[in-house]
Amino acid sequence: MNTDGWLEDTRTSYDTVAAGYADMTRHLLDETPEERAVLALFADLVRAQGGGPVADMGCGTGRITAHLDHLGVDAFGIDLSPGMIEVARRDHPGLRFDIGSMTDLSLADASVTGVLAWYSLIHVPDDEISLVFDHFRRVLRPGGPLLLSFHIGDEAQLKTQGYGGHPMKVHVHRRQHGQMIAWLNDAGFAVESHSTLTSAESKLGGMILARRHAVGPGR
Repeated sequence: MNTDGWLEDTRTSYDTVAAGYADMTRHLLDETPEERAVLALFADLVRAQGGGPVADMGCGTGRITAHLDHLGVDAFGIDLSPGMIEVARRDHPGLRFDIGSMTDLSLADASVTGVLAWYSLIHVPDDEISLVFDHFRRVLRPGGPLLLSFHIGDEAQLKTQGYGGHPMKVHVHRRQHGQMIAWLNDAGFAVESHSTLTSAESKLGGMILARRHAVGPGR
């Protein structure tokens, strides 16, 4: 599969659909109690670490960032798409949203207490995932929690339209728990739990909770 130019394709696609995306996903958490429970557990883990900033990577229009804020978490969002960030700032004016890429984070080392990637790794090609996880580990404080959600499966599909029928060009990668856990272990994370669920968020969704190792060889 040729995923050359995937960053630019993803940015352009989500710039195009940002307004429709916000309208179509705004209330999804109202329909997903299991996901709300996972997010509440993640918030508890952040508080158990003493609190501090939490980065919502690939935040889109900011609905999960805002939910974490309502749970008492000092959350901020980062997204590749300026259009998505514009809508996030419009819809959640009291919160911080930055334009940025998971593949080249500008955050300082050990500067956040928690990291969340909520169905936002689905467009990242396999050969870029390790780079992304290395960045997640670098910016996390020792012992800090990482929460991932993703679509479960064994293939990738090209998505050419969405969120109101607007044109898109993004590959949607579905992955298995075993592969995700292997990548996390290689990046210096300890996986604490993983689960599979079906909901309005995903027909078959995976959740993984992990922590950054406090120490590790060469890291």
